[in-house]
This record gives sequence, C-alpha cells and structure tokens, in this order.
Amino acid sequence: MVKRVTYEHLPQIAGPYVHATKHNRTLYVSGLTAYGTHCQAQDFEAQTNIILKQISEILKVEKRNVSDLVKLTIFVKDITKLPAIRTMLFEFYGKYLPSCSLVEVSNLIHSELEIEIEAIVALESSTSR
Repeated sequence: MVKRVTYEHLPQIAGPYVHATKHNRTLYVSGLTAYGTHCQAQDFEAQTNIILKQISEILKVEKRNVSDLVKLTIFVKDITKLPAIRTMLFEFYGKYLPSCSLVEVSNLIHSELEIEIEAIVALESSTSR
C-alpha cells in the first residue's frame, strides 16, 4: 500500500502531488524547491540551503538520519554552479554519501528558482531485518 504524506513545515503544495509517498519501507520525496519560502528570489546557495533544511526536517519527522538517504536527484538551471553545490552537499552528508544524479534543465516551475532536489530515504536500516 502507498501512503501519501504532506508535511506541515514545508511550503504549501499548489499542484497535483504530495510532498512524499511511502512504499515498502522507502520514502520518495517529491522535488523540493525554494518556491513559497523567503529564499525563492535569493541566490543559488540560499535556495540550496533552504532545500537541504527541508530535507533535514523531513528526516527529523520520519525519525531518520542523513545516513538513511539512499539517492538524491538534483536539477539545476546552471551546471556551472556545480562547485558550490558540491561543497554544500559534502557538508550536509558528512561521511554518509548517497547515490546522486545532477541534471541541468532549461527551466523549473517558477522563473526565480535555480535548483530542485528530490530524495529517496530508507525508512528501515539495513541491519534491522
């Protein structure tokens, strides 16, 4: 069974989706952006920080840690921002590097947005079987 999740601490959803879905002990987080936050019109780094904070909050609500991140998919409008995001991601992950894809796109849902991140999170550690 698929459980649909909307998180109160994230910006309100205006489209036909939920913040995340849970299925088979895995959480699939929809693409998160700075849309609807105080960082929406700010620079790439500010937008990235607010998204990583949103992911942290989701992990906290789900009682998970950064080590439970399985995969991130990152969409950026400007691939030259790669050095900045690498630094921020190394700091965010610590020693728990997930798999990750980075894709340059021509646009996102709003013209002010520069980055979108979706995540997959393990809801059960591999040692608890």
